[in-house]
Amino acid sequence: MIRRTGPYEGLLHEVVEHKGVLYFGGVVAEDLSLDMAGQAADVLRQVDHLLALHGSNRDRVLSVLIFVSDLALKPALNAVWKGYFAPAQLPARAAVAVGDLGPRVLLELVLTAAAGDGRAQD
Repeated sequence: MIRRTGPYEGLLHEVVEHKGVLYFGGVVAEDLSLDMAGQAADVLRQVDHLLALHGSNRDRVLSVLIFVSDLALKPALNAVWKGYFAPAQLPARAAVAVGDLGPRVLLELVLTAAAGDGRAQD
């Protein structure tokens, strides 16, 4: 069974679950007035919420592709990242600089995670 969460502007679903794997569309900050650390924290808060909807959590994140607007901002991202994941639970990760993520968008995350036990959380 394929389960989809949160259609977004008729373009994509925020998360698609298939055979116990969660595939996240690009997650960007809701508050684009924030700096890199703020946007990273905002995005990871959203990730926590979406994982919980699928009975999962950050310890089950398998891989993350991070698009950043400027690699010079990566140290601020890394500081938030290190506070989010336990060292033993770090996922595979790549960060790529891109020319234009959109006005004031500093990062976008694309994730893959293991689903939980199938019970949706509120």
